[in-house]
Amino acid sequence: MDFRIASIPRFLYSHYFFGGVRQGVGMLLPVLIVGGLFGNYSLGLVATFGAQCLAIIDQPGGPQRHRTNEMLGGAVLATLTVMITGAASMHPFLLWLAIIGQSFFFSMFSVFGKRGGLIGFGGLLIMTLTMHSAIDPEQIWMHVGATLGGAMFYLAFSIAFSRLLWLREERQAMSVALFATADYMAARSRFYDEAEDLDESYRRLIRAQSVMTEKHQAARDIVLRALPRGRGYGDSERVMLWNMFVNMLQLLDTLVASHTDYASLRRALAGHDCLMFMRDALAKMSVEINRIAFDVSRGRATQYRSSVKAELRAIEYEVEQFKQQGMAEREPETLALIVQVLRRLRNASRIVNKLVEHTAARRDAQPTDEIRIDKSLTQFMSRQELRVGMLTSNLRLDSPYFRYAVRVALAAALAMAVIGGSDPASAAHSYWVLLTIVIIMKPGFALTRQRNGWRLMGTLIGCMLALVLFHFTTRPEVLFPVLLMACIMGNSLVQLNYMASAIFNTLFVVLVFHFVAPGTVSMAVIGERAIDTALGCAIALACSYVLPWWEARYMKPLARAATNANREYLRTGLRYARAMQAAAAGTAPTEDTPTPEQADIAWRLARKNVHIAFSNYAEAFYRMMSEPRSHQVNVPEFNNLLIQNHIMASQITAAVPLLATLDNTPESMRRALYGLVDMLDDQQPAPTDLPTQFDTTGELATLAYPLKQMIRAAQQIRQELAAVDDPPQTRPAVAAA
Repeated sequence: MDFRIASIPRFLYSHYFFGGVRQGVGMLLPVLIVGGLFGNYSLGLVATFGAQCLAIIDQPGGPQRHRTNEMLGGAVLATLTVMITGAASMHPFLLWLAIIGQSFFFSMFSVFGKRGGLIGFGGLLIMTLTMHSAIDPEQIWMHVGATLGGAMFYLAFSIAFSRLLWLREERQAMSVALFATADYMAARSRFYDEAEDLDESYRRLIRAQSVMTEKHQAARDIVLRALPRGRGYGDSERVMLWNMFVNMLQLLDTLVASHTDYASLRRALAGHDCLMFMRDALAKMSVEINRIAFDVSRGRATQYRSSVKAELRAIEYEVEQFKQQGMAEREPETLALIVQVLRRLRNASRIVNKLVEHTAARRDAQPTDEIRIDKSLTQFMSRQELRVGMLTSNLRLDSPYFRYAVRVALAAALAMAVIGGSDPASAAHSYWVLLTIVIIMKPGFALTRQRNGWRLMGTLIGCMLALVLFHFTTRPEVLFPVLLMACIMGNSLVQLNYMASAIFNTLFVVLVFHFVAPGTVSMAVIGERAIDTALGCAIALACSYVLPWWEARYMKPLARAATNANREYLRTGLRYARAMQAAAAGTAPTEDTPTPEQADIAWRLARKNVHIAFSNYAEAFYRMMSEPRSHQVNVPEFNNLLIQNHIMASQITAAVPLLATLDNTPESMRRALYGLVDMLDDQQPAPTDLPTQFDTTGELATLAYPLKQMIRAAQQIRQELAAVDDPPQTRPAVAAA
């Protein structure tokens, strides 16, 4: 795959490395400036800690305005944290209260989602670094000022960095979304490979789809906040990004427009070259999208282009052969399925060619009219919701966020009790143990356990690398470039490879203390850090069993949310089809029949919500599968709900555009479709008179298959929702299909 060949260049041009450079340079400049100009490296290190707190919040992937607001809040919290922790550092009992109280408070920030969790982690980090040594009362304000100064310096640096390189950030957001789309296409291509297990292929597809949904939303937030204005610097680039975004969504629609029965397809075409041509066509388009994404991140037009014409023509030839052999009479549904796959591949190829053309970013390019650019598009952007009430309403034992905060506070108390954190002589140990704990502990048990091993291995490897480095040289002109590289790589890899990030972060911290206090970093000190890390890992793992919130508790509401999103998707799709039919007939819009533009926006918004709800459910299911077997409940039912909701969304995507092209919907299909809306509401009685036979003459033949699949999926969804409403049954884990 092209992804593996170009993995290093892809990383170097990615927003991960770009963000790591911004974070690393912004963090180190305060200590270099204060230490270099005034010779006060200790105070400069305090300023760097303030900058580091904001660098944690300044993660790539979000709009600059959101990041700025979050960093401002983080700067205020960091300053208050240094003030509280510094004032308590000379009083053992007060220090205990301050550490435990702040550990609980900042852990509660996870209630605000991923971005809130970063703000809370920044507060925990600055608290942990401040307790490294006791601060005299007369020095507290100096520390507070240095922390605030470092934080505000980083904020100004980050804003200036983004303003100067705004175009690169926008390109990288689109590039990441395209890479995720390519990975999704590669996962789909495996279904046509007879050597691949279908269950494993499906698991890969769902995980790839979850990642793709997240990356598409990040690209959506960037693109919709930087729409082309028709004039001004960089407008041709914005037109390019807009057109690529629209075509990327069209490509996704083409791929998921129908759920293919891969098991039946494999049985019908066992040992036949047709499957190989389908696999190769999709795999080649995946490689092409990878190449496009890489060129977008580099700001270059795609030069080398691969083609799937040979594969498409080969499939067309095979279809003709099947017709001559009588498959149309013998197995009409199988032939229709093969033709459907061929059409999807042909449409996908055309869209990929459009994406290649967009990379040229021609000045005369015009925004595509597939989606009209207007203010209604703001509905598709993610929203920030930070309310104090979200914190207070979760101060209860049945809240997963409250339980997580209690676990972190308990772990902090145990760390200080075991090490004796109230003793200034043991502060170096207690802060490192506590640092390990706040880094490792996460709301979910599975993620905490996973990070535990990664953090321990990363720290041990980082310590060994530091020893090897100090064995060969202690020259500052050699060590400082290594320190800068470790800082950048530690920040760049935190979202890609946590263990590698831990290796570089450990090396970075050891080198920082070598520069701040030359001669104090020895083999004994590095060994102590490794032991402290192991102790922190043990405490974090032990405390993760206290008031745990297992993923099984999330499953039923998330499954119902995915089902409700599908129900709204279908209901909105029917309104869209009705609006398009009315417009074609020249009928004026009514309250029940919106304008085509309004219906189109509502339909696309419902589609986005379906992808998000399904991804949330799928991620929770696979997290549950990584937890102890004793806490995996109703696995077959939840697994089937996952499959059937995926089928339902795919068939709705296929059926609604076909309905919109009809002059009117046949009565039997209309009754079935509106009955399905009721069927997906398990709080209402199930309809008992759904039609099962439909007219299959002419264009209606293409609607019969997805409609039958939707009815079958809706019945199973309702059945499984009823099953999981019963007391949960712990069952042996089965492979997710």
